[in-house]
Amino acid sequence: MAPLLVSAETVQNPQSKHVTIAGDPWPPYLDDRRADNGIAVQLAREALEEEGYQVEMVFVPWARALEGTRTGMFDMIVDAWWDSDRSRDFMFSRPYLDSSIKFIKRKDDPFIFLGLSSLAGKNIALIRGYAYNSDFLASNNYNTFEVRAFSQGIRMLLEGRIDLMPENETVARYQLSQQDKATLQQLEFAEKPLSRNLIYAISGYQNPRHTELIDAFNRGLMKLVSSGRYQRLLAENGLRGIFDNIFTPPQ
Repeated sequence: MAPLLVSAETVQNPQSKHVTIAGDPWPPYLDDRRADNGIAVQLAREALEEEGYQVEMVFVPWARALEGTRTGMFDMIVDAWWDSDRSRDFMFSRPYLDSSIKFIKRKDDPFIFLGLSSLAGKNIALIRGYAYNSDFLASNNYNTFEVRAFSQGIRMLLEGRIDLMPENETVARYQLSQQDKATLQQLEFAEKPLSRNLIYAISGYQNPRHTELIDAFNRGLMKLVSSGRYQRLLAENGLRGIFDNIFTPPQ
């Protein structure tokens, strides 16, 4: 019988090709009810598998995911926004998804968002506990109505009790398609975003593999883009056209 060959790397570190991704549910990016765990995990898994890694997804509360990834207990988070404080603790990948906030309005409303001044006199629903753009919140030229949930704000919008509601376009489209697809046909999103928030994969600097993992993610991701797999996955998830401006496909 031929001897079993085991690489020195595997003997020294049998987990070297195992990656643990942590996060809490945020459909459709992370979804513990789907076999593929959501579009962000799906893309991250395929990107890392292109580079020879095996991926495990662990759903935990966001605070635990963030702290565990910072210290190296978990290897990566794949649905992070960039901010300067976070960049001190984490290495960021290139951005690969968009979670921009846009105003939802009725289709028969000719409103065009041209900046905060264009909100003058508008009635706007804000979801209790949500974080919104600080400049937007500081503006006082519109009327706010606090709602407990996204669905409550949508009802008020359809009934004409409010004019606008800011929400992550991808999350809003997903929620509307899950609840009542007919409702989505009565609404549309303002073209210009209130704020543009891109999504990154991150790994904590305390993790000795942080550079290796982020570099592997970036390389694998570009392979998906070059092959067209990235675009097909977006289309399969109903996200066609939303993220086209993030990448310039290789010539």
